[in-house]
Amino acid sequence: MVDLIVRNATLPDGRTGMDIACKQGIITAVEAEIGGEAEVTIDAGGWLVSPPFVDPHFHLDATLSLGRPRMNVSGTLLEGIALWGELKPMQSIDEIIDRGVRYCDLAVSMGIGAIRSHVDTCDDELKGVQALLDVRAKVKEYIDLQLVAFPQDGALRDPTAMTNTIRALDMGVDIVGGIPHFERTMADGAESIRLLCETAAERGLMVDLHCDETDDPMSRHIETLAFQSQRLGLQGRVAGSHLTSMHSMDNYYVSKLIPLMAEAEIHAIPNPLINILLQGRHDTYPKRRGLTRVRELRDAGINIGFGSDCVMDPWYSLGRADMLDVAHMGLHVGQLSSRQDMAWCFEAVTSNSAQIMGLEGYGVAPGCQANFNLLQARDTIEAIRLRAHRVAVIRRGKVVARNEPLSTRLYLDGRPERVDPAEFAPRS
Repeated sequence: MVDLIVRNATLPDGRTGMDIACKQGIITAVEAEIGGEAEVTIDAGGWLVSPPFVDPHFHLDATLSLGRPRMNVSGTLLEGIALWGELKPMQSIDEIIDRGVRYCDLAVSMGIGAIRSHVDTCDDELKGVQALLDVRAKVKEYIDLQLVAFPQDGALRDPTAMTNTIRALDMGVDIVGGIPHFERTMADGAESIRLLCETAAERGLMVDLHCDETDDPMSRHIETLAFQSQRLGLQGRVAGSHLTSMHSMDNYYVSKLIPLMAEAEIHAIPNPLINILLQGRHDTYPKRRGLTRVRELRDAGINIGFGSDCVMDPWYSLGRADMLDVAHMGLHVGQLSSRQDMAWCFEAVTSNSAQIMGLEGYGVAPGCQANFNLLQARDTIEAIRLRAHRVAVIRRGKVVARNEPLSTRLYLDGRPERVDPAEFAPRS
């Protein structure tokens, strides 16, 4: 007797007719026609079972705050930062906790199993840090939440930011963050990278910097981040988030930069929804869209995970915690249109991002944690095309969210009475 068996599932690698058995929160078998009984049995009906979605870049302290204290009229990154500066002294710890828990409830209903959230440390009270440490404890049974100490106003530009960042790490925040392109000078940006990476090296922590989130092709802090990663032996533990300046850099410089990033084993975290909305605001036409060079980075062997960044906050007024929306936008803006490219986009919101976060026991295989989603799609490409309905979300071998399958009936004389978008998909 096992706790759960999912029968007749399709897996992301294309295997069909597979059963998945789970006991005590662990996957014990993945094979065809597993014998025996289970306390709970789910018939997948040939639909896709995937590991949880992973969001490697988010701002949980700001989420669901849209409209406070006012709307972002220009739609720019800088107005969003200014708005956030106005909101910080107004909001309470309890308010941040309430919004954070509500978002995590939405996220798990959409199949997200892990989130890396940046938390602002440019606040002497560290309200956001206190709040998100509480949220992390509250949601630990269903969301793996990593926190990044993020000096939003600049580690050197803000007079107490570096001290507060150290305080946040001492309080239990997991990762060292930063924003070098927001420092007062390029030299200060480079110095902030040195200080932050040294802090991470001393403490044995990972690094995740907002890096070159600008249309300025001369913002080249990712080069410094790659250098410091190698100098301090941080290979594989460092991520550069956004990297939008690469969109505007000349090709000769990029031909030098990308190999340096690969050599330093830097992870890259583009945020497709936000990057294409905030960037290029000073352009007329042709207008830059700002997403970094996803294809070139991937082809150089750099691990890439797509993040969602924001939902209903000073920077982005939309969003619904749907990583398939993120993958769908990344596919289009990155022109990742081959079948292989599209399947890779699914990996960018699952296994690639799990690697960035260092998640253990991730996957749909024996010995992995029994965390997975049942999606109303027949393969990963179809899941992106349809932004597939989440039929069930499983966490530690238990159903934590469930929806009835979507079905549309037509009432047209002489026509089929039911339309299923999946029927139009090609079959390999």
